[in-house]
Amino acid sequence: MSPYITLPPIDPASGRINAVVDTPKGSNGKYKLDEATGLFRLSKTLPLGAVFPYNFGFIPGTRGEDGDAVDVLMLMNEPAALGAVVPLRLIGVLKAEQTEPDGKTVRNDRLLGVLETPYNPAEPGDMSGLHPQRLDEIEHFFKSYNAMEGRDFRPLGRDGADAAMTLVRASLI
Repeated sequence: MSPYITLPPIDPASGRINAVVDTPKGSNGKYKLDEATGLFRLSKTLPLGAVFPYNFGFIPGTRGEDGDAVDVLMLMNEPAALGAVVPLRLIGVLKAEQTEPDGKTVRNDRLLGVLETPYNPAEPGDMSGLHPQRLDEIEHFFKSYNAMEGRDFRPLGRDGADAAMTLVRASLI
């Protein structure tokens, strides 16, 4: 984990996930935390007309099979600031594997979370609150986003909040 981010992945008081925004909703630029400097670097821009459908980021203190912190899509109506910490309640996971241009295939699941604070009740309450078409659209975004870089992103299924939290706990570093 970056020496600049000492935030626990799971808030011990609330049980919420601490997610860090690395790409705000509506951005056509993809940013990544540079762990050596603690700054966010623009890693690429998306094709004309493509933007991130929701705030996208990572859970600090975790490491996925792809070697990066575990990815999380924050289902919020408004963009959050780059680097903001968003308290989330996980509602599910889009299970996926990703094949790199060199042929290596790894799991690269996308967690789904919703903002939850004492003043912002989590909406929707779980995956059943999302229309299946919305989930299809999110999967399509990740397929096309990865195809742009020569990677194959293959959805493997969808699961609920318990599976998402199990994934987080299994990825703690």
